[in-house]
Amino acid sequence: MTAQHKVDGSGRSSSGPEHTPRLRLKRKTSRSGHVDGAWWPHSDDLAAELPDLVTVLSVRLGAVTRVTYNVADWPETVHKQRMGDQVVRLDGYHRHPLHTVGILDGRGNEIDLLVVPAQTDADDAHQIMMTAAETDDVSAVELLLAGGPRGRKTLSA
Repeated sequence: MTAQHKVDGSGRSSSGPEHTPRLRLKRKTSRSGHVDGAWWPHSDDLAAELPDLVTVLSVRLGAVTRVTYNVADWPETVHKQRMGDQVVRLDGYHRHPLHTVGILDGRGNEIDLLVVPAQTDADDAHQIMMTAAETDDVSAVELLLAGGPRGRKTLSA
């Protein structure tokens, strides 16, 4: 997947994702919970899925320089990947929290996302993503993926 160049109303060209990622984020000012939102990739091919995600998250972070993930979550992938006009490091760790990815910029800012497995039912994935993106949600990753009101924790709970 590569970024498409689009022309906006002013005639200027802008780079955007080829396919809009299935992504929900907490408000930028919210720093509660274990994750900053959720991402539901279309496949389990991390290298194929990341360019569009990075393009969208660059609006919030600026230039993305690194992606961290748990090696048990994804089949073996590349260690560096060109995305647009930058090279992004893909660092897999055994101790990185399962079912999450960390997206980092060059200044140390990070967005931690819950990764909803690609094969998840659409209704279930939508509910998980919406819950993970709620400002007051502080549920652990395992509880978010379990879904339902029993697994949900908020700051007021």
